[in-house]
Amino acid sequence: MGKIDSEIKSKFVNDQHRFVTNLVFTANWVNNYFVDHIKPFGISPQQFNILRILKASGDWIPMSDVKDGLLDKAPNATRLADKLLSKKLIDRNRSDLDRRKVYVRITKKGLELMEEINKKESLIQEALDTRITAKDAKYVSEVLDKFRG
Repeated sequence: MGKIDSEIKSKFVNDQHRFVTNLVFTANWVNNYFVDHIKPFGISPQQFNILRILKASGDWIPMSDVKDGLLDKAPNATRLADKLLSKKLIDRNRSDLDRRKVYVRITKKGLELMEEINKKESLIQEALDTRITAKDAKYVSEVLDKFRG
């Protein structure tokens, strides 16, 4: 992937226009790269995100906490959890005190899958480290935080 100007063969009104266009283009590029990366494991990026949250929690957590931690705030977390449950990657349990409250946790099979994905992810991270320095990554992250306000 080269400079945004040559990638999309377009002129920009100003540097801010170039920045936003580059941001959207790069976000799509990263998303497609990630989708291609996890596709062989039979899960979607959203399902991976749920597994990531559950792995970090280490125990049963309310589904509402999972929803709060999602990168993609789409309202379909229950459907995504259903798919993970059918693949035996998570367990689900309803509260005895409040039947509306649902708890979830990652299974051993889910942890094993995350370990496989993380091994491949480490190789990708090493490749990225050759393109972007830690200093540049920090700077871009700060700019993105500023952009979101």
